[in-house]
Amino acid sequence: MALLIINLDKFIGNAQAWRDAFREQLPDLPIRIWPDAGELGDIEYLAFMHPDFDLLPAFPNLKAMFSRSAGVEGIVQHPKLPKVPLGKVEPPGGDPMMTEYVIMHVLRFHRDMPAYQAAQANREWRRAPIIRPEQRRVGFLGFGMMAKAPALALQSLGFKVSAWVRSPRQAAEFPLFHGRDQLAPFLGQTDIAVCLLPLTAETEGIFSARTFAMMPRGAMLVNVGRGKHVVDKDLIAALESGQLSYAALDALWPEPLPPESPLWLHPKVTVMPHVARRPTVAQLVTEVAANIRSLDAGGRLLQEIDVTQGY
Repeated sequence: MALLIINLDKFIGNAQAWRDAFREQLPDLPIRIWPDAGELGDIEYLAFMHPDFDLLPAFPNLKAMFSRSAGVEGIVQHPKLPKVPLGKVEPPGGDPMMTEYVIMHVLRFHRDMPAYQAAQANREWRRAPIIRPEQRRVGFLGFGMMAKAPALALQSLGFKVSAWVRSPRQAAEFPLFHGRDQLAPFLGQTDIAVCLLPLTAETEGIFSARTFAMMPRGAMLVNVGRGKHVVDKDLIAALESGQLSYAALDALWPEPLPPESPLWLHPKVTVMPHVARRPTVAQLVTEVAANIRSLDAGGRLLQEIDVTQGY
């Protein structure tokens, strides 16, 4: 058996780093780097980022695939997607980088830092009322493994935290809303919305004039989901009207953001070039190795993607 790496070495580390990391964790697993696939019948696993299935050959003994990209909407509908289990490569407890990133922007907005920065630029000694954490409601849209850690951290700081998910699940540490019917009640009690949703037909454009109007006046948005979750023109209109106070956008559409986009220079928008998190080669190999061991023991992928749902 062998594992074929496709494009990962172009985005994270290099080919030798991937070989070395796998040698430490799965020393008996041969590693091949695309396009040097060798004998196609040897390939039992693919690990990739942005694969082009139109260019890939068939792998007759393929058992499973692992995607580095959190969003798989670009591949799950591909007609040549192999009919084997597809898994995400994510740490089960979330990523500390994502946690710090979400908390950073929530705290920036909660403490009104953009307004203080503007005041400093004008040499203004700005004094304004300070809102306590227990007076601020933070709502997470999407509540997978990346959301729970920052949600718990914010709760520990005193914030009122809730979440909205696609379908019902048992409530745990936070109030959970679910489904289209509960989106408006959820947004109506959310001062700072943190988007960590997958991109599907149902979630594309979920932040629009309609949903901004559901939020309390002066609400804020932190988008670390996908760029297409936000309708840019509606966001700008909501910021201009005061319906929203601030927005921090780590995911945008298209990427890179074109120079002519009005988002770049908008005083109430923070544009970040999709840098919320950067896992290391060692972290990713650890997760791939754990999945392969699970399969070898007769188990399943640890974080299998439902290709019919798109996440």
